[in-house]
Amino acid sequence: MSEQPTSIDVTRATITLVVRRVIRASPERLFDAWTEPAQLKQWWGPQAVVCITAEVDLRAGGRYRIANQFPDGKVLWINGEFEVIERPLKLVYTWRLTAETGPSERVSVTFDARGQGTEVIVHMSAFSTRRCATCMSKAGSVAWMVLRNSWVAAADTSDRCEAIF
Repeated sequence: MSEQPTSIDVTRATITLVVRRVIRASPERLFDAWTEPAQLKQWWGPQAVVCITAEVDLRAGGRYRIANQFPDGKVLWINGEFEVIERPLKLVYTWRLTAETGPSERVSVTFDARGQGTEVIVHMSAFSTRRCATCMSKAGSVAWMVLRNSWVAAADTSDRCEAIF
């Protein structure tokens, strides 16, 4: 795995978090690891967080639900709807924590072959001006950094992901 910069871009009241990692596996294998429930449960989430449930209806308009269990036993549900599926190159889907209200975020994941591996690029965008304003506030900046660190930590589980291939 090679380290790539992680960035947060602010444009037109939209914040986009970008995480990049190169993983020693083919785009097909990584696409499957991202979309097949049994494989998702093996690698999803940062260290110490266990993916206890993954449900995926992989089709445009299909829904997904992922349950993350934290060391204290609390469970956080993530759900959304697939918008674009271009196997094995690209996924676009909405993202929402179950307890949240308001518009969902949008996640785009691309799988680009790079020599012996694949560069996985995740873009996560917050849509609303209000949500972006919250992200830029002191409390919101902390929340956004937690979100950023969660994606980076999830990307850092690529060693777990590579181990299943």
